[in-house]
Amino acid sequence: MKKLQPTRLAGAIAAIGLLLAGGVAQAQQTLKIGTLVVLEGPLAALGQDANRGIDLALEEFKNGIAGKKIEVIRESTNAKGDVAVTKARKLLDQDKVDLIVGPLSGGEGLAIKELAKTIPARTFVNGTAAAQETTLRDPAPNFFSFSMDGAQRVAGLGNYVYDEKKYRNVAVVAEDYGFPYAQVAGFVTEFCRKGGKVPSRFWVPLGTKDYSTVIARIPKDVDAVFVVLGAADAVNFLSQYYQAGGKAPLIGGSITVDSIVLNSRGPFQQRVVGIPSASSSADENEDPKWKEFVRRYRAKFPDALPAPSSMAHGYYISMKAALLGLEKAGGDVSGNQEKLKAALRQLKFETPTGTYSLDQNRQVIADAFVTEVAKRPDGSLYNKVVKVSQQVNQTLGVPREEFLAAGPASRDNPVCK
Repeated sequence: MKKLQPTRLAGAIAAIGLLLAGGVAQAQQTLKIGTLVVLEGPLAALGQDANRGIDLALEEFKNGIAGKKIEVIRESTNAKGDVAVTKARKLLDQDKVDLIVGPLSGGEGLAIKELAKTIPARTFVNGTAAAQETTLRDPAPNFFSFSMDGAQRVAGLGNYVYDEKKYRNVAVVAEDYGFPYAQVAGFVTEFCRKGGKVPSRFWVPLGTKDYSTVIARIPKDVDAVFVVLGAADAVNFLSQYYQAGGKAPLIGGSITVDSIVLNSRGPFQQRVVGIPSASSSADENEDPKWKEFVRRYRAKFPDALPAPSSMAHGYYISMKAALLGLEKAGGDVSGNQEKLKAALRQLKFETPTGTYSLDQNRQVIADAFVTEVAKRPDGSLYNKVVKVSQQVNQTLGVPREEFLAAGPASRDNPVCK
């Protein structure tokens, strides 16, 4: 084999170096974002609309960021924390994504928070996971939540049903995991401070098919039932509750009577008009920014829902926040991504539902909407806005130390007082 002369060898090495450098430069011309969305199990319908929200955000950045293309790698989950962690590790280790947007469900969020602590050089932007403890206590410095937690989303609802509906005794039926704990905590904090009572709380597993036993145990003398179930679980409960002759009026959690449930087929549809609920968005809102968002959603997805669900809205905002952060960082994801993290911490932007910014725990401060189910002239159902709680923080206006002293939201906490 013929040996290269020293000068030729040096030239060959230099050429290889240029090729390698070119390859690295080429690789750095793409910003890779991984997403975690529930597309399996009883919450799958929520994930389908969440993906639509992601697409709407990406559409606004179709020309890339800082001269770099955007590549999105999507992973499906089933609302279980261990599965979300496995899918996140795949995105990070195999797909080499720069950051992750997700997950969707409360239990997943708690698991991803703990994973984020072990990988401080990567950035995690919450999808819609809404367990309070995801950010309230011991947050991960590289986990940013532009999605309201479960308690924030129902801000104003407890006061509304006490003052306007005159309910005084309310039972609870909710799924048994972090997000419903937070929803119940938010409702109880307001309702019971007004003087309301919560005599019974019934917790059911995610994916419950038969609610007959729970329905039979609801006290007959309650004024209403606060229901925190979503997607298929909500459809099953509502159908069975009315078929069983349930008389007490219902109050909805954020996803109990959202656009996904209201557009599902079932005999319950004609019974749910008037149900109050609350969430981070509402089907119909007079704000021009919301109307434009609905117009874009309907134009891009003509066969989808009449209006974006809270999941489409939530993932749109979360993905847009991630993209705005990348833009403000000049697309720089080098090192420990400090430029990106700094940009996200300082991010404040307008959304279809108002101004979004983060607190010291990197948890969003935003508006919440109290709604009631109404019927359009064509017979379709929607949630109309009846009250807006502006710029709700994570402690619901209660001093932080006092709020934390009450302890984590759980089956029995907070107590009704």
